[in-house]
Amino acid sequence: MRLLLVEDDTMIGETVQDLLRAEHYAVDWVRDGDAADTALRTQTYDLVLLDLGLPRRDGLEVLRALRARKNRTPVLVATARDGVAQRIAGLDAGADDYVLKPYDLDELLARIRALLRRAAGRAEPVYEHRGVSIAPATREASVNGSPVQLSSREWAVLEPLLARPGSVLSRAQLEEKLYGWGEEINSNAVEVYIHGLRKKLGAELLLNVRGVGYMVPRQ
Repeated sequence: MRLLLVEDDTMIGETVQDLLRAEHYAVDWVRDGDAADTALRTQTYDLVLLDLGLPRRDGLEVLRALRARKNRTPVLVATARDGVAQRIAGLDAGADDYVLKPYDLDELLARIRALLRRAAGRAEPVYEHRGVSIAPATREASVNGSPVQLSSREWAVLEPLLARPGSVLSRAQLEEKLYGWGEEINSNAVEVYIHGLRKKLGAELLLNVRGVGYMVPRQ
């Protein structure tokens, strides 16, 4: 999953970026509202972690502009603005959830997972399909009840496909789940991880839709 972190505080930004990468998310980090708006206009993200008190353009303006473009990307607002009126303003502007600084990092991760599940149309915390089960909260995977070890890159490819059976993701879309800005992209990375997943989970779980991309079949 690829996340956009919008945070002007360097210490907080570095801490959250390291935390998210340790959880196998691809993360792009911007430090002001203009840069956030540009990133959201030009890139596709699974979730935005948005501070409100930003230089150059307020976070609420960034959020309103995003929703005005009919962009439904989940937005988790993280801010020190603790007044009820400010929280209401953020939610009414289109935020999906709110967390107050200083926030507990485990709670932050739990809220991110919940929003990603909701965006995928799921409520259950464990994804199960064709005997394959994955638990995003614990990063545990199994096949017919037997544990399977997945690398962080394999997980990054598998999770978005298993979350939406029947949806096709192109190679470029999967690369976006794997890499943030500044990370070198291996030309055949997606194919390598798909091959590894098929060996571990079964060849029939991940299908190649010729000329389009990859999918997990609905049935």
